[in-house]
Amino acid sequence: MGSLSLATTPTILPFGNRTFPLFGKKKPTASCRCSYRDRNDAPLSTASAYAVLGLHPHCSAADIKAAFRAKVKQFHPDLNTDPNTPNSDSMIRRVIEAYRILSNYTPSQLIERECLDPFDTPECEAFDLFVNQLLCVGKACSNSCVKRAPHAFTYVSSTGTARASSQGHGEDYQVQCAVGQCPRNCIHYVTPSQRILLEELLDSILDAPYDTSAEADLLYSLITKAKFENNRYQKPKKQPKTSSQHVDWF
Repeated sequence: MGSLSLATTPTILPFGNRTFPLFGKKKPTASCRCSYRDRNDAPLSTASAYAVLGLHPHCSAADIKAAFRAKVKQFHPDLNTDPNTPNSDSMIRRVIEAYRILSNYTPSQLIERECLDPFDTPECEAFDLFVNQLLCVGKACSNSCVKRAPHAFTYVSSTGTARASSQGHGEDYQVQCAVGQCPRNCIHYVTPSQRILLEELLDSILDAPYDTSAEADLLYSLITKAKFENNRYQKPKKQPKTSSQHVDWF
């Protein structure tokens, strides 16, 4: 795993054989049991993983990565406004789980090697919201995001800190004010796959009964890397429409 070239940006350090409970089937404890983070915990088989990504069993590794990125974009709430489509959060989680299975990585290997891909190369513009609850002071905040944008943020009763309760508010002025005026700088715009990875890591830190300083350092490094790469993201250029019909100008 390479480090960033900018001296001001922390390097994401490897963490050996430690396995974080990302993408795991751990039952949520009281500290992270939030109704708006509905998860589909049914385990995926290899066959169903191929089906989730819309692939056949003999596809290449490049096909798997391309399908992963395409599916994450497909279920992005800003791009998918069909009310009949399943919950985008749970579907993106299934897509990431399928990608992990087909890549044959453990969860820690996926973050260290392959699923840093959303942080190295964002799959779309960063319009999702992530609140770093390790820094949030909750109701004691002088510029509470929950008061400024209650449709996008809520308090977690078990911790008293704020958390994004919904997504798809990239152009919302109230949300932009809440993010820009956060005195703790704990709210970040990220892509859907970045957000899900950060949420899983954050939950593992909040739930752990032991010292999680290494995991917290990793979380800060991923947030910094996401911010750096998201600022460099450029939309794919639209190809001009061409016509094969002959035009007689005279």
